[in-house]
Amino acid sequence: MSFIEEFKRRNIFRIGIAYAVSASVLLQIVDLVLDNFTAPDWVMQAFILSTVIGFPFALLFAWVFEMTQEGGQLEKNVDRSKSTTHATAQKMNRSIIIGLAIAVVLLLVDKLVATSTTAPQPQTSTTTQYADALTAVDVSTDKSIAVLPFVNMSSDPEQEYFADGISEEILNLLAKIDDLKVTGRTSSFSFKGTNENLSVIGNMLGVNHILEGSVRKSGTRIRVTAQLIKVDDGFHMWSETYDRELNDVFTIQDEISAAILVQLKAQLLSAPLQTVTTDARAYGFYLQAKQRIYERNRDSIETAIVLLNKAIEIDVSYAPAHAQLGIANLLASDTNYGTMPYALAGARAKKAFDQALQLDPQNAEALAGMGLYFSHYEPDHQRSIGLLQQALSINPTLENANVWLSTELSHAGELRAALRLYERTYQRDPLHRSNFINLQQALVVFGQNDRALEMIEERLEYRPNDASLLSAYGQVKQLSGDLAEARMLFKRSHDKEPLNAVNNLWFGFTALTLGEYELAVDIAPNRNAVIALNALGRVEEALTLSKQLIDKGDSLNGYFSVLLANGRFEEIAQLLESRWPSLNAFSEQWPEKRGYGSFTMISIATAYRELGNQPKFDEAMAILKSSLAAQQAAGADNTAINQSHAMYAMLSGDRDAAIGFLEKAFQQGFQVDTHTFALFKPLEGNPRFDAAKAAADDRFEEELAKVNGGGKGVK
Repeated sequence: MSFIEEFKRRNIFRIGIAYAVSASVLLQIVDLVLDNFTAPDWVMQAFILSTVIGFPFALLFAWVFEMTQEGGQLEKNVDRSKSTTHATAQKMNRSIIIGLAIAVVLLLVDKLVATSTTAPQPQTSTTTQYADALTAVDVSTDKSIAVLPFVNMSSDPEQEYFADGISEEILNLLAKIDDLKVTGRTSSFSFKGTNENLSVIGNMLGVNHILEGSVRKSGTRIRVTAQLIKVDDGFHMWSETYDRELNDVFTIQDEISAAILVQLKAQLLSAPLQTVTTDARAYGFYLQAKQRIYERNRDSIETAIVLLNKAIEIDVSYAPAHAQLGIANLLASDTNYGTMPYALAGARAKKAFDQALQLDPQNAEALAGMGLYFSHYEPDHQRSIGLLQQALSINPTLENANVWLSTELSHAGELRAALRLYERTYQRDPLHRSNFINLQQALVVFGQNDRALEMIEERLEYRPNDASLLSAYGQVKQLSGDLAEARMLFKRSHDKEPLNAVNNLWFGFTALTLGEYELAVDIAPNRNAVIALNALGRVEEALTLSKQLIDKGDSLNGYFSVLLANGRFEEIAQLLESRWPSLNAFSEQWPEKRGYGSFTMISIATAYRELGNQPKFDEAMAILKSSLAAQQAAGADNTAINQSHAMYAMLSGDRDAAIGFLEKAFQQGFQVDTHTFALFKPLEGNPRFDAAKAAADDRFEEELAKVNGGGKGVK
């Protein structure tokens, strides 16, 4: 008998196959188990090494021993006439088949688990109705670039806008390239004039390449120099100088972009890039105005409006100028950065957007601006979302449009979609202030306060005196119950930017919570000042201010809170029933879906309960229940949503549920103050409530002591 035939007779080949199949099954099981325990990589490597080492020993054992009815015996001692190797072979064949089947099943399970953990999770309308919003900024790629603002080498400082405009237009062209990650304008331009090391810039922005350059203008000619640099080693991959007549600036932009694309080996989209041309003077005014708008202060925006009107006088058919004029008017309102009356700003903005879209129905800037208009002036969140999605499908580089869309998704109750879009915009434009701050708020909605604080602290290492970052830090601290530190951060931000409306709103909220009513009134005339005026006994002043805020698009919550606190329930009912045919109609215009509860509808339900109007009370409670359930289903978990749940439970008569939600809210930092305590007063005497409130009161007293005693530098 040959050596090979003896191998077959002793089932050595089958033993080898069976061992391999068994090892495969074992390793797949071990891999799944270790994943759940997040074991280090070396554990799996040890299992693999053990199975490999065991393979020759298994073959050696099969050669030396034979399994008989009496058990394992040395093969040389077994009578060949009584050998059972044939029967053993059949059993092993069946075992191998079963083992292979198990291995296949485990492989499929592993694939399904991997898919479920890496692919975006389906979420009702998020993955269908808002799919475009989520894919518009999916920019993960190894090919990445940041376009730094070109340096103005001209003797005239007024030409600064022109150098910035060249950089921005090149950035916009590059952003239309498939598989190329292009850092957003806000992040790239934040390094203007800093002389920061390119490797530091590359690391902060998460890019592999940087384009920098300069522009020198003399008379009617310009010289543009551009160079492409690798971040990791500072190698100059490419450099070129372009001398052109000023009226040929569009060709320069195309030439520079095309040269960079060759260097990066990227490919254009299937549709060719279309460059819009206009009179050089009109284009210059347009670029200068855009730079002013980016500065986001009253003087710069008012200057931008003047410049855009000059551009339109030269070329009335230039749609981008009309679009930017609309955006500038929105920003110039007295609810944003300017002094223009709210209604007038909206009317002028709408006229400008209509004109831009009449000239160019596909103008992305105008579509985005119109989306912002319908968010604030004629509240229609679905229409706003549609316009913003359309704008981004045309030009995904409009980072402000991405931020506005995220906010609208949040208003529509699509909290997870909003968070994902904030995060993806952050990937591409990590230094965009508005998006970064809104991202932190979105994280707080989901109860991810620690993650938000970590992100802000990392950013503050680079920019410790940034007013917006200080305010964002304070917001998360406030919602975590760290009132003293929040107050200190808001004050620092306020000292740097006293007209920052967002910071003033939160600063007033903290002052209100700490009982500093005069301070809350002095900070800014916002909804917190309304509550503070009422606490000071200045009820009519509070109501007058609240009505003024409502006329400027603010919610009715502050107004209702004052009426409720003063027992003027009938006035709440009269206002609602005179303006809206039903509470559902009111809720559609003023939806509360952002993940912070439904306090306006709680006020309405409370008023109708006090009036003894059972049908209206039931209607309000049904809307309230639906709103809270939807926010909870969307993932909201924070002090405000749990406080709202507790208030709903009290109105429903379920005190145990109310205490449960309050316990959670207290743990998250909620403080029961005089403005909300009335509804919870019936819980006094309940041991669970008293214990939870006592712990919260102790924490509040500690925070108050820090404020009064100067803890952590608070003054």
